Amino acid sequence: MLGTGNAMSTRCYNTCFFLHTPAGGLMVDGGGGNGIFKQLHRAGIPVERIHHLFVTHCHSDHILGALWLIRKISPMLHRGRYTGTFTIYCHDEVKETLLTICRLTLPAKITKAVGENIIIHVVKDGEQALIDGMKVTFFDIASTKMKQFGFCATMPSGKRVTCLGDEPYNERNEQYVKGCDWMLSEAFCLDKDKEIFRPYEKHHSTALDAGLQAEKLGVKNLLLYHTEDTHLSSRRENYTLEAQRVFSGNVHVPDDLETLYI
Repeated sequence: MLGTGNAMSTRCYNTCFFLHTPAGGLMVDGGGGNGIFKQLHRAGIPVERIHHLFVTHCHSDHILGALWLIRKISPMLHRGRYTGTFTIYCHDEVKETLLTICRLTLPAKITKAVGENIIIHVVKDGEQALIDGMKVTFFDIASTKMKQFGFCATMPSGKRVTCLGDEPYNERNEQYVKGCDWMLSEAFCLDKDKEIFRPYEKHHSTALDAGLQAEKLGVKNLLLYHTEDTHLSSRRENYTLEAQRVFSGNVHVPDDLETLYI
């Protein structure tokens, strides 16, 4: 987990992570700025190893880190310090936004690599891809706030990992979530704090809501992230206890830079 916080978190990095496989892996989102380099360094993941990135949607706390990776990898390619291609998987609106930000903020010598060794690959709802040993299916989460995709990945071990993005589960995606080994779900706050953080106004949910959905769907492991950061020292304990009230599987509430074995 490179980051576990929501958009306005300051005590932890914005939610993003790296799925490792023996062949490489898939990075998911980049957080909100060049702080992604610090997180990658602290996690021991060299930029040279990142060849696949999935960007869920255009919100700043998810897409801006991708811009910085382009800014970093382009000159590395030019100097022969990065081999192969860097592929960014995303829906059409993310591609348009990325290209616009690149054009407005980066010099032409940097953006020249986009379309050559840096590929922005547009995925459609239900599209499948084989990425470093993972069978990945991308899906539209049906957001009413901003177009956003999630994914279901069958790992080399055969286990299914489903990422819901940063909004609650939508029943239209039951086929990707039901019975999965891991459900990665946002949990903006605790249920007792919903009047303070108002998650529903932001199209988010509580740890209790996520637990209820995971139980209904027969999920084995529930991972909660994209949280508020006011009580990090007790976040793991409190979020876990709340989800366990309604969920019979395993609950995981990771900290930044924590590694989970799936």
